[in-house]
Amino acid sequence: MTDVPGSSDGDDRHSRLLGMKLRALVVEHLGREPDSVDIGAFPAGAALVADGAAWVLIDGPAARSLGGALAWAVRRRTASLNVIAESHTGLLARRAARLAFPVSIWFAQERTLLPAVAEPLPEPPEPSAAHLAFSEMIESAGATPNAEHGVVFGEVRGLEVCRVVDEPTTGHIAEMGDVDPAALAAALVDDGILLEVGVGANDREAFRLLHGDIPTPEALAVVVEAVADHRSPEAPQHPLNRLGQERYLRWHLEQHPELVGMQRVEPAQPPLPRANLKDPIPCVATGVGPDGRSHAIVCSVGVDLDLVGFVADVQATTDDPVIVVLKERDRMPIAQDLLGLLAAPVDVRTV
Repeated sequence: MTDVPGSSDGDDRHSRLLGMKLRALVVEHLGREPDSVDIGAFPAGAALVADGAAWVLIDGPAARSLGGALAWAVRRRTASLNVIAESHTGLLARRAARLAFPVSIWFAQERTLLPAVAEPLPEPPEPSAAHLAFSEMIESAGATPNAEHGVVFGEVRGLEVCRVVDEPTTGHIAEMGDVDPAALAAALVDDGILLEVGVGANDREAFRLLHGDIPTPEALAVVVEAVADHRSPEAPQHPLNRLGQERYLRWHLEQHPELVGMQRVEPAQPPLPRANLKDPIPCVATGVGPDGRSHAIVCSVGVDLDLVGFVADVQATTDDPVIVVLKERDRMPIAQDLLGLLAAPVDVRTV
Protein backbone atom coordinates (compact mmCIF):
# COMPACT_ATOMS: atom_id res chain seq x y z
CA MET A 1 0.00 0.00 0.00
CA THR A 2 1.26 3.50 -0.80
CA ASP A 3 1.43 5.92 2.12
CA VAL A 4 -0.69 9.01 1.65
CA PRO A 5 1.02 12.23 2.77
CA GLY A 6 -0.57 13.39 6.02
CA SER A 7 -2.12 9.98 6.73
CA SER A 8 -1.54 8.20 10.04
CA ASP A 9 0.24 5.34 8.23
CA GLY A 10 2.58 7.80 6.56
CA ASP A 11 3.16 9.65 9.83
CA ASP A 12 3.90 6.41 11.68
CA ARG A 13 6.37 5.34 9.04
CA HIS A 14 8.11 8.72 9.14
CA SER A 15 8.32 8.53 12.95
CA ARG A 16 9.81 5.05 12.79
CA LEU A 17 12.41 6.19 10.28
CA LEU A 18 13.33 9.16 12.49
CA GLY A 19 13.63 6.81 15.46
CA MET A 20 15.94 4.49 13.52
CA LYS A 21 18.03 7.46 12.39
CA LEU A 22 18.34 8.76 15.94
CA ARG A 23 19.37 5.39 17.35
CA ALA A 24 21.99 4.96 14.62
CA LEU A 25 23.42 8.43 15.36
CA VAL A 26 23.59 7.74 19.09
CA VAL A 27 25.28 4.35 18.64
CA GLU A 28 27.79 5.85 16.21
CA HIS A 29 28.51 8.73 18.58
CA LEU A 30 28.95 6.52 21.65
CA GLY A 31 30.96 3.97 19.72
CA ARG A 32 28.95 1.14 21.22
CA GLU A 33 25.43 -0.13 21.78
CA PRO A 34 24.00 1.54 24.93
CA ASP A 35 23.43 -0.69 27.95
CA SER A 36 19.83 0.49 28.11
CA VAL A 37 17.63 2.23 25.54
CA ASP A 38 14.12 3.57 26.12
CA ILE A 39 12.50 4.92 22.95
CA GLY A 40 9.66 7.38 23.38
CA ALA A 41 7.36 9.47 21.20
CA PHE A 42 8.33 13.06 20.40
CA PRO A 43 5.95 15.14 18.26
CA ALA A 44 8.59 17.17 16.43
CA GLY A 45 11.01 14.33 15.67
CA ALA A 46 12.26 11.36 17.67
CA ALA A 47 13.58 10.81 21.19
CA LEU A 48 15.16 8.12 23.33
CA VAL A 49 16.95 7.65 26.63
CA ALA A 50 20.30 5.88 26.39
CA ASP A 51 22.12 5.01 29.64
CA GLY A 52 20.22 7.74 31.51
CA ALA A 53 20.83 10.54 28.97
CA ALA A 54 18.05 11.95 26.81
CA TRP A 55 18.59 12.25 23.05
CA VAL A 56 16.16 14.26 20.93
CA LEU A 57 16.25 14.55 17.14
CA ILE A 58 14.42 17.62 15.82
CA ASP A 59 12.67 17.18 12.48
CA GLY A 60 12.28 20.57 10.80
CA PRO A 61 12.79 24.14 12.10
CA ALA A 62 14.39 24.00 15.54
CA ALA A 63 14.33 27.61 16.78
CA ARG A 64 11.58 26.90 19.35
CA SER A 65 12.43 23.27 20.10
CA LEU A 66 14.60 23.54 23.21
CA GLY A 67 11.72 23.81 25.68
CA GLY A 68 9.89 20.79 24.27
CA ALA A 69 13.09 18.71 24.36
CA LEU A 70 13.76 19.80 27.94
CA ALA A 71 10.21 18.89 28.95
CA TRP A 72 10.66 15.42 27.45
CA ALA A 73 13.92 14.93 29.35
CA VAL A 74 12.61 16.32 32.66
CA ARG A 75 9.51 14.12 32.63
CA ARG A 76 11.78 11.07 32.27
CA ARG A 77 14.15 12.25 35.01
CA THR A 78 17.21 11.99 32.80
CA ALA A 79 20.64 13.21 33.88
CA SER A 80 21.30 15.25 30.73
CA LEU A 81 19.91 16.20 27.34
CA ASN A 82 21.37 16.02 23.84
CA VAL A 83 19.55 17.80 21.02
CA ILE A 84 20.33 17.03 17.37
CA ALA A 85 19.04 19.58 14.85
CA GLU A 86 19.63 20.69 11.27
CA SER A 87 18.82 24.38 11.83
CA HIS A 88 19.19 27.08 14.50
CA THR A 89 21.85 25.07 16.34
CA GLY A 90 23.82 28.22 17.22
CA LEU A 91 20.70 29.76 18.78
CA LEU A 92 19.96 26.56 20.73
CA ALA A 93 23.55 26.34 21.97
CA ARG A 94 23.43 29.95 23.17
CA ARG A 95 20.25 29.33 25.14
CA ALA A 96 21.44 25.96 26.48
CA ALA A 97 24.56 27.63 27.89
CA ARG A 98 22.37 29.58 30.35
CA LEU A 99 20.84 26.44 31.87
CA ALA A 100 21.94 24.68 35.05
CA PHE A 101 20.77 21.40 33.49
CA PRO A 102 23.45 19.86 31.22
CA VAL A 103 22.38 20.25 27.58
CA SER A 104 24.49 19.58 24.49
CA ILE A 105 23.47 20.73 21.00
CA TRP A 106 24.64 18.76 17.96
CA PHE A 107 24.24 18.77 14.21
CA ALA A 108 24.75 15.68 12.11
CA GLN A 109 27.21 15.48 9.25
CA GLU A 110 26.17 12.18 7.71
CA ARG A 111 26.51 9.82 10.73
CA THR A 112 28.91 12.01 12.71
CA LEU A 113 27.65 14.36 15.41
CA LEU A 114 29.43 17.70 15.61
CA PRO A 115 29.00 20.09 18.56
CA ALA A 116 27.17 23.32 17.80
CA VAL A 117 28.86 26.64 18.51
CA ALA A 118 26.76 29.20 20.37
CA GLU A 119 26.02 32.27 18.27
CA PRO A 120 25.76 35.67 19.97
CA LEU A 121 22.57 37.66 19.96
CA PRO A 122 22.56 40.17 17.09
CA GLU A 123 22.98 43.83 17.93
CA PRO A 124 19.55 45.42 17.38
CA PRO A 125 19.60 48.24 14.78
CA GLU A 126 18.35 51.68 15.72
CA PRO A 127 15.34 53.12 13.83
CA SER A 128 16.16 55.95 11.43
CA ALA A 129 15.19 59.53 12.21
CA ALA A 130 12.95 59.54 9.13
CA HIS A 131 11.02 56.54 10.43
CA LEU A 132 10.75 58.01 13.93
CA ALA A 133 9.26 61.15 12.34
CA PHE A 134 5.99 59.23 11.93
CA SER A 135 5.64 58.85 15.71
CA GLU A 136 3.68 62.10 16.03
CA MET A 137 1.20 61.01 13.38
CA ILE A 138 0.79 57.60 15.03
CA GLU A 139 0.18 59.18 18.41
CA SER A 140 -2.21 61.80 17.06
CA ALA A 141 -4.39 59.00 15.68
CA GLY A 142 -4.65 57.40 19.13
CA ALA A 143 -2.10 54.60 18.76
CA THR A 144 1.04 54.16 20.83
CA PRO A 145 4.33 54.57 18.91
CA ASN A 146 6.92 51.87 19.52
CA ALA A 147 10.16 50.68 17.94
CA GLU A 148 11.83 47.26 17.98
CA HIS A 149 14.94 46.15 16.09
CA GLY A 150 14.87 49.22 13.88
CA VAL A 151 11.16 48.96 13.00
CA VAL A 152 8.78 51.78 13.97
CA PHE A 153 5.15 50.83 14.45
CA GLY A 154 1.98 51.82 16.28
CA GLU A 155 0.06 49.64 18.73
CA VAL A 156 -3.42 49.67 20.20
CA ARG A 157 -3.48 47.85 23.54
CA GLY A 158 -0.59 45.68 22.42
CA LEU A 159 -1.73 44.97 18.85
CA GLU A 160 0.24 46.45 15.96
CA VAL A 161 -2.01 48.50 13.68
CA CYS A 162 0.53 50.34 11.51
CA ARG A 163 4.18 50.11 10.51
CA VAL A 164 6.71 52.39 8.84
CA VAL A 165 8.28 50.76 5.77
CA ASP A 166 10.73 51.72 3.03
CA GLU A 167 10.01 51.65 -0.69
CA PRO A 168 12.50 52.41 -3.51
CA THR A 169 11.88 55.83 -5.00
CA THR A 170 13.70 58.76 -6.60
CA GLY A 171 12.16 61.30 -4.26
CA HIS A 172 13.99 63.22 -1.56
CA ILE A 173 12.79 64.81 1.66
CA ALA A 174 12.88 68.59 1.42
CA GLU A 175 14.02 70.75 4.30
CA MET A 176 10.85 71.38 6.29
CA GLY A 177 9.99 73.49 9.27
CA ASP A 178 7.04 72.83 11.60
CA VAL A 179 4.41 70.92 9.66
CA ASP A 180 1.39 68.88 10.58
CA PRO A 181 1.76 65.08 10.71
CA ALA A 182 -0.07 64.48 7.44
CA ALA A 183 2.16 66.94 5.54
CA LEU A 184 5.27 65.35 7.01
CA ALA A 185 3.97 61.92 5.98
CA ALA A 186 3.48 63.19 2.44
CA ALA A 187 7.07 64.43 2.31
CA LEU A 188 8.37 61.13 3.64
CA VAL A 189 6.35 59.20 1.07
CA ASP A 190 8.12 61.23 -1.61
CA ASP A 191 11.35 59.81 -0.17
CA GLY A 192 10.06 56.24 -0.30
CA ILE A 193 9.01 55.93 3.36
CA LEU A 194 5.43 54.87 4.01
CA LEU A 195 3.24 54.42 7.05
CA GLU A 196 1.22 51.30 6.22
CA VAL A 197 -1.96 50.82 8.23
CA GLY A 198 -3.37 47.43 9.13
CA VAL A 199 -2.87 44.36 11.32
CA GLY A 200 -0.22 42.26 9.60
CA ALA A 201 1.30 42.52 6.13
CA ASN A 202 -1.80 41.38 4.22
CA ASP A 203 -4.07 43.79 6.06
CA ARG A 204 -1.64 46.66 5.48
CA GLU A 205 -1.55 45.91 1.74
CA ALA A 206 -5.37 45.86 1.56
CA PHE A 207 -5.62 49.17 3.42
CA ARG A 208 -3.08 50.75 1.08
CA LEU A 209 -5.02 49.64 -2.00
CA LEU A 210 -8.13 51.28 -0.59
CA HIS A 211 -6.65 54.46 0.85
CA GLY A 212 -3.45 55.14 -1.09
CA ASP A 213 0.07 55.69 0.16
CA ILE A 214 -0.65 58.49 2.62
CA PRO A 215 -3.16 57.49 5.32
CA THR A 216 -4.42 60.59 7.08
CA PRO A 217 -4.51 60.70 10.88
CA GLU A 218 -8.30 60.47 10.56
CA ALA A 219 -8.16 57.25 8.54
CA LEU A 220 -5.70 55.71 10.98
CA ALA A 221 -7.90 56.85 13.88
CA VAL A 222 -10.80 54.82 12.46
CA VAL A 223 -8.66 51.68 12.55
CA VAL A 224 -7.44 52.51 16.06
CA GLU A 225 -11.00 52.89 17.32
CA ALA A 226 -12.14 49.62 15.74
CA VAL A 227 -9.24 47.69 17.25
CA ALA A 228 -9.67 49.28 20.69
CA ASP A 229 -13.32 48.15 20.76
CA HIS A 230 -12.16 44.53 20.46
CA ARG A 231 -9.12 44.74 22.77
CA SER A 232 -10.93 44.57 26.11
CA PRO A 233 -11.87 41.73 28.48
CA GLU A 234 -15.58 42.43 27.94
CA ALA A 235 -15.43 42.17 24.14
CA PRO A 236 -16.75 38.97 22.49
CA GLN A 237 -14.27 36.54 20.91
CA HIS A 238 -12.73 38.01 17.77
CA PRO A 239 -9.45 37.61 15.87
CA LEU A 240 -8.40 41.09 17.03
CA ASN A 241 -8.46 40.07 20.68
CA ARG A 242 -6.92 36.65 20.10
CA LEU A 243 -3.81 38.08 18.45
CA GLY A 244 -0.89 39.34 20.52
CA GLN A 245 -2.32 38.38 23.90
CA GLU A 246 1.14 38.61 25.46
CA ARG A 247 1.35 42.24 24.39
CA TYR A 248 -2.14 42.92 25.69
CA LEU A 249 -0.94 41.57 29.04
CA ARG A 250 2.06 43.90 28.88
CA TRP A 251 -0.20 46.85 28.04
CA HIS A 252 -2.38 45.90 31.05
CA LEU A 253 0.69 45.96 33.29
CA GLU A 254 1.61 49.38 31.91
CA GLN A 255 -1.79 50.63 33.13
CA HIS A 256 -1.56 48.73 36.45
CA PRO A 257 2.11 48.22 37.37
CA GLU A 258 1.13 47.51 40.96
CA LEU A 259 -0.14 44.10 39.84
CA VAL A 260 3.48 42.96 39.68
CA GLY A 261 4.81 45.15 42.48
CA MET A 262 6.17 47.86 40.19
CA GLN A 263 5.77 51.61 40.19
CA ARG A 264 6.18 51.84 36.44
CA VAL A 265 6.15 49.38 33.51
CA GLU A 266 7.28 50.32 30.00
CA PRO A 267 7.68 48.30 26.78
CA ALA A 268 11.12 46.98 25.88
CA GLN A 269 12.30 45.27 22.73
CA PRO A 270 12.69 41.48 22.67
CA PRO A 271 16.08 39.80 22.23
CA LEU A 272 15.13 38.82 18.66
CA PRO A 273 12.67 40.47 16.24
CA ARG A 274 9.21 38.98 15.89
CA ALA A 275 8.76 36.82 12.80
CA ASN A 276 5.06 37.77 12.44
CA LEU A 277 1.99 38.90 14.34
CA LYS A 278 0.15 35.58 14.07
CA ASP A 279 2.32 33.26 16.16
CA PRO A 280 2.26 33.71 19.94
CA ILE A 281 5.63 34.86 21.28
CA PRO A 282 6.52 36.32 24.68
CA CYS A 283 7.27 40.02 24.96
CA VAL A 284 9.46 42.13 27.22
CA ALA A 285 8.98 45.16 29.43
CA THR A 286 11.08 47.15 31.87
CA GLY A 287 9.69 47.63 35.35
CA VAL A 288 10.81 49.99 38.09
CA GLY A 289 10.15 48.83 41.63
CA PRO A 290 9.36 50.94 44.72
CA ASP A 291 13.08 50.96 45.58
CA GLY A 292 13.93 52.39 42.14
CA ARG A 293 15.53 49.16 41.01
CA SER A 294 14.99 48.13 37.39
CA HIS A 295 13.60 44.71 36.44
CA ALA A 296 13.20 42.92 33.13
CA ILE A 297 9.64 41.61 32.76
CA VAL A 298 8.69 38.81 30.38
CA CYS A 299 4.97 38.45 29.59
CA SER A 300 3.65 35.14 28.28
CA VAL A 301 0.14 33.81 27.68
CA GLY A 302 -0.70 30.14 27.30
CA VAL A 303 1.50 27.17 28.16
CA ASP A 304 4.63 27.91 26.12
CA LEU A 305 7.23 25.19 26.67
CA ASP A 306 9.88 27.28 24.93
CA LEU A 307 9.37 30.21 27.28
CA VAL A 308 12.55 29.01 29.03
CA GLY A 309 14.57 29.59 25.85
CA PHE A 310 13.15 33.08 25.39
CA VAL A 311 13.90 33.98 29.01
CA ALA A 312 17.45 32.67 28.59
CA ASP A 313 17.96 35.17 25.77
CA VAL A 314 16.43 37.98 27.84
CA GLN A 315 18.87 37.19 30.65
CA ALA A 316 21.71 37.44 28.14
CA THR A 317 20.72 41.05 27.35
CA THR A 318 20.50 42.44 30.88
CA ASP A 319 21.94 42.29 34.39
CA ASP A 320 18.54 43.18 35.87
CA PRO A 321 16.56 40.49 37.71
CA VAL A 322 13.92 38.89 35.50
CA ILE A 323 10.25 38.57 36.40
CA VAL A 324 8.08 36.22 34.33
CA VAL A 325 4.40 37.20 34.32
CA LEU A 326 1.77 34.59 33.46
CA LYS A 327 -1.97 34.41 33.70
CA GLU A 328 -3.02 32.37 36.74
CA ARG A 329 -4.46 29.58 34.58
CA ASP A 330 -1.16 29.22 32.70
CA ARG A 331 1.03 28.59 35.76
CA MET A 332 1.39 24.87 35.12
CA PRO A 333 3.93 22.68 36.95
CA ILE A 334 5.88 21.96 33.76
CA ALA A 335 6.33 25.71 33.13
CA GLN A 336 7.70 26.13 36.65
CA ASP A 337 9.97 23.11 36.24
CA LEU A 338 11.48 24.37 32.98
CA LEU A 339 12.08 27.90 34.26
CA GLY A 340 13.72 26.32 37.30
CA LEU A 341 16.42 24.88 35.01
CA LEU A 342 17.86 28.35 34.32
CA ALA A 343 21.20 28.96 35.99
CA ALA A 344 20.05 32.45 37.04
CA PRO A 345 16.73 32.16 38.89
CA VAL A 346 13.63 34.06 37.79
CA ASP A 347 10.65 35.31 39.77
CA VAL A 348 7.35 33.95 38.39
CA ARG A 349 4.25 36.03 39.13
CA THR A 350 0.65 35.69 37.98
CA VAL A 351 -2.15 38.15 37.26
